Amino acid sequence: MRPLSFARIATASWLVSACAASASAGIKPDDPYTNEGETQTYTVNADGSYTKLDSMTLHVNNEAGVARVAQQYIWFNRNMADVQVIEAYTTGADGVRHDVQPEQIRDVQEARSFDAPMFQDIQEKVIVFPAVEPGSRVHLTYRKTQKVPIVAGEFSDFTPPDLAPTHNFRLIYDLPAGKPLYADARGFTVEAPVTADGRTRYEFRYDRAHFSRLEYGSVAYVSYGDRLMVSTFADYAAFAATYRASSADPSAHDAALAQLARSVTAGEATPRAKAKALYDWVRRNVRYVAINVGRGAVVPHPASAILADRYGDCKDHVALYGALLDAVGIRNEPALISSGTIYTLPSVPGYGVINHVITWLPDLQMYADSTASNVEFGFLPSTDMNRPAVLVNDGKLAQTPATAEMAHRSDLSITVAPDGSASFVYQLEASGWSAEQGRATLRMQTPAQREESIQAELRSANLNGTATLTTSDLAATDGPLTITMKGTVESLVVPGTAASIPALTSFAGGFSADAQYWLGERQRTQPFVCRNLELHEHAHISLPPNFRVLDMPEAAHAQDRFIDYRSQYNLDPLTNVVTMTRDGRTHFDSDVCTPDDFTQMRPAIEAVERDVRAEVIVKSTLVEQSHVAAFSPFAP
Repeated sequence: MRPLSFARIATASWLVSACAASASAGIKPDDPYTNEGETQTYTVNADGSYTKLDSMTLHVNNEAGVARVAQQYIWFNRNMADVQVIEAYTTGADGVRHDVQPEQIRDVQEARSFDAPMFQDIQEKVIVFPAVEPGSRVHLTYRKTQKVPIVAGEFSDFTPPDLAPTHNFRLIYDLPAGKPLYADARGFTVEAPVTADGRTRYEFRYDRAHFSRLEYGSVAYVSYGDRLMVSTFADYAAFAATYRASSADPSAHDAALAQLARSVTAGEATPRAKAKALYDWVRRNVRYVAINVGRGAVVPHPASAILADRYGDCKDHVALYGALLDAVGIRNEPALISSGTIYTLPSVPGYGVINHVITWLPDLQMYADSTASNVEFGFLPSTDMNRPAVLVNDGKLAQTPATAEMAHRSDLSITVAPDGSASFVYQLEASGWSAEQGRATLRMQTPAQREESIQAELRSANLNGTATLTTSDLAATDGPLTITMKGTVESLVVPGTAASIPALTSFAGGFSADAQYWLGERQRTQPFVCRNLELHEHAHISLPPNFRVLDMPEAAHAQDRFIDYRSQYNLDPLTNVVTMTRDGRTHFDSDVCTPDDFTQMRPAIEAVERDVRAEVIVKSTLVEQSHVAAFSPFAP
C-alpha cells in the first residue's frame, strides 16, 4: 500500500493537489511536471512479503515543477522493510548529468509519529536531487524490500494517479501461480496474465495527458476517476477475517481495564450512557498519534499498553475503547473505512483506500470514532461520514451515516451612535455536530488565540473594533454551545451623507459563508461535499435620531428540493429600529452532492447569495450639525 501514487511520494498530496493541463496530448507550461515513463515491478512471495523495483523519469516543466520534483520521499517501516536507492540523478536541459551524492539521501522520522516510541519505526527516505530547474529531468530507481508482510500471506496495492501528465506507466505484479491477484482497474489498460515456471505475471498500463483541475469542495479524484486496486483477498469477508484475527488481544480482560471501565461508568444507567462515558474518557485522555492503517503492521497494540502510554493510532483507539466496552457488557466491533475525501471503495479490498478503523456499536446502531477528540458521542467527524464500512466481525459491508444535523441560532443587536460608531451584542447557539467542535476549539485556545478568533469574526463581517467573548460551560461533552460577543465597532457608517449599512444577521459561519462555499464554483463537473445545515438568524439595528432610512432590502424567498430559505426586513419609524431575519435549511440526501444536484440548486443558492449581500441605505446629518440645530433659536 502507498499513500501516494506511482511510488512517487512527492511534496504535494494526491488528495488535494491538481495540475492544470492541456486538452491536447501536448504539454503546456502550466503542467508543473510530466511523468515521462515509470515501471514498477512487484515480486510477491507466498507469505505476502515482496520486493518492489521502481524506475521513473520525471520532466520538470516550470518552476512549480521544481518544488514538486526536486525532493522525493519513500516511506517504509524500518522493522519491516528497507529501501535501497540504486540510481538517482538529474539531467539538465543541456544534457549534463548531476548524480545524487550519498549525503543527499537521508532517512528521517515521519512527522506523524510525533516522537511516540511505539511509532518511531515509520520513516521516510528523502532523496534531494541537485541542479533541478525547468527543462531538467529527474531519474530515480530504487528497490523496496518488504521483509515482513503487512498481512501475513496476503498482498494488496493501491495506485491513484498523480494528476499530472503521465506516459508509459507500467505496473507489473509477479506472484506465485497459486495465489491469484484480483483487480479493480478503472482507467488502466489490463494485459492478459501470463503464467510460466510456477508464477503468474499481471501487467497494467496507464497513459493520460490531461487532468481537469479539482474543483473547490470536490471529493477525492479516485472516488470517481481513475485508480487501480490489486489484491490477493478474494472479497471483503476474507479481508475482514484477517483483521479480526490480527486484532485478538489477550490483555483485553486485564483487571486494570475492567476497573477503569466500572469507575468511568459508575452511576450511568443505560448502555448508551455507559458507551458515551467511556467514549468521552478515551477521546479526552488518549492522545491520537496519526499513523494510518497499513503504514505499519495492521495489528493494534495491547489495550493494556495503550492505557499505560495514553496514546495510540486508530487501531489502538478501537482496541482500547472496545476492551472498555466489553468490560461493561456493551457489544462492539471494529469497522474499517476510508477516511478523508474518498467516499467509495473498489470492488476488491485492500489497504490504501481503506486507511482508518472506527467502532461499530450494534445494539446502539451507531458508530464512534474516539480519535476525533472534538466530536460529540453520537456523531462522526466529516471525514468518516457517508462511507462504506467493513464490519470486522461478520465481514459485511455497511455504511456510515449519510448526513448529520447541525443548527445555528443567532441574535445580533447593533446600536449605532450619532457619530457612526456602534456597540453590539452577538449571541450564537450551536447544536448538533458543530457544538462540541466549537467547544473543543475554545478549550484549546490561549488568550492570544482567543483574541485572534474574535478579530477574525469581526473581519469576516468587514468590521473594525474590539469585543469580549463569553461561553456556556466548556467542560460539557454534549448539548448546545452558546457564545456571546459584546463589543464596539469603529465607523460602522460615516455620518453626514448617504451611506450603506450591511444587513448583517450573523458573523462567521452564517448564510454568507455557506453561500460563498456553495458558489465557489459557478459550474461543477465533479461530486462535492454538501453537509446539511439549519440556520436561524435574527438582527436589529437601532439608529439614532440623526439617521434616516432611505431604502430597505426586499424580503427574499428561495425554495427547491435541496434548499428552503426566506428573509424578512422591517423598519419601525417610531423607534428608528431595523429588524432582519433569515431562516433556512438544506435537505441533502447525503454529504456528497452531484453536478446535477448543483445545477438544480444553483438558482436558489444565487438567490441566497444576493440576499446576504443586501444593505440598508441611510442618510444622516453630522453630529455637530444635529446638535446645533437642536438648540438654534432660529430652528423652526
